[in-house]
Amino acid sequence: SGIRDQIKIMVGGAPVTQKFVDDIEADGYGANAASASEVAKELLI
Repeated sequence: SGIRDQIKIMVGGAPVTQKFVDDIEADGYGANAASASEVAKELLI
């Protein structure tokens, strides 16, 4: 509810685990900069 439906949350990098991504219900995860850019493109489509 609120603005959460209007935004996308992406996290990533070496210190981030899949469990953390799942716990915070992030929309996208990139293990590194290259994969993050691909995830961002997918979220915008």
